[in-house]
Amino acid sequence: MAVTSVIKLTELDSVRRIDAEYYQPIFLENAVTLSGCPTLDSISKRVTDFGAYSQFNFIEYAKHGVRFLRNQDIGEVLIRENEPIHITKKAYELLSLKLENGDIVIPRVGTLGKAAVITRNHLPCSANQNLAQIKLKRGLSPFWVAVFLSTKYGLHQILRYSTGNVQPWLNLKQIKHLRVFLTAEKEIETKVVKKAMKSVEVYSVSMQLYSQAENILLEELGLIDFKPKHELSYTASLSKASGAHRVDAEYFQPIYDKLVQQVATRVELKPLGSLLLDTKKGIEVGGEQYQEEGKPFIRVSNLSVDGLIERDQKYISERLYGELAKHYEPKIGELLLTKDATPGIAYVLKESIEGIISSGILRMTIDESQVKKEYLALCIDSIIGKLQVERDGAGSVITHWKPGQIKKLQVPLLPNEIQHRIASLVEQSHEARKKAKELLEEAKIRVEQMIETASLN
Repeated sequence: MAVTSVIKLTELDSVRRIDAEYYQPIFLENAVTLSGCPTLDSISKRVTDFGAYSQFNFIEYAKHGVRFLRNQDIGEVLIRENEPIHITKKAYELLSLKLENGDIVIPRVGTLGKAAVITRNHLPCSANQNLAQIKLKRGLSPFWVAVFLSTKYGLHQILRYSTGNVQPWLNLKQIKHLRVFLTAEKEIETKVVKKAMKSVEVYSVSMQLYSQAENILLEELGLIDFKPKHELSYTASLSKASGAHRVDAEYFQPIYDKLVQQVATRVELKPLGSLLLDTKKGIEVGGEQYQEEGKPFIRVSNLSVDGLIERDQKYISERLYGELAKHYEPKIGELLLTKDATPGIAYVLKESIEGIISSGILRMTIDESQVKKEYLALCIDSIIGKLQVERDGAGSVITHWKPGQIKKLQVPLLPNEIQHRIASLVEQSHEARKKAKELLEEAKIRVEQMIETASLN
């Protein structure tokens, strides 16, 4: 059913926007609800970005050093710790803007609607030009503001102001115009802030548990000090090239064979295909089937080692979902594995979902008499899996991990008791992450309830 709204010409002139999306009823209602709230600019000492310096030659990336934030590192209230990148201390010292304790950072391009708080644990720290830095005035809690910006009231403003067709984009002026709900009920504000801070704390615990599991795996495999180093020159025999059906130089980097050989001296390796009971591929529904609401269509970008994430989430109709669910809806306990674009992301599904997976994701049923599911997922997500995936995808512009290659992935089979110990830590990590999400949702709901109560008075 079509949704329409009528706007006066004078209202068009005041904002200099003529695109229909800007005047969606839900955005107009949101604007009325927050009309009496202060702008982000009015409650901040500074709202700025980090310029274009990330393109300059002095930005040097390093294995360790100073944390350098990107869009994908910004979660709801918290900074994500998956695959962080760093810059050298020398590069950091040359930057004009540096993040400080209590700053809020929000993405300006791509996946919008997140706001994270910088704490002392993140420092020293800087960010690229796609993030905005918000420094609040004294007495205002960054956790309260970050929670608000993560609610539907914050998100609807961000989506309304954003421009651009391929990638949504926010400029600093638009960010400064965002309205923020503040409350005089300090007791409730304190409870919301405490929940948000607890959420960040529990998330940190989850990451520590996952890191502990990965360290045990790498230690048992003799890879705890393994440093991948790609060589500039090397040779490969014609018979080896013929056997692999590959002639691209990257495939024959010695580092790949060294990794597998080093692990094979300590533990039995089995091809992934021998550990599977069943494998099913998703389906492509076509962009013309996407809707603003409905059942989730889960693409590669929606899967992470943490689970499913709403990154540029697409939806399909109830009707189409009904037609496809029997064959393409993932089930609890299945291992989901990406094979296209960003191949090698593995996650064991913990909760039932009503959604369809795309053809870039495989659903796997694991033979648990041979290997623990969570242990297997960690192996694929760790260096032992990543380097093998990197090898298979070498020489491609857009990586496609072929089913034949996936089945040949070498999986180390540690003794059952060690597998169980590792799997238990991974499960505890996921439980902690789930708890962190629940705490944040409780905080967001409380803020939304306060806004709705205030709008009725």
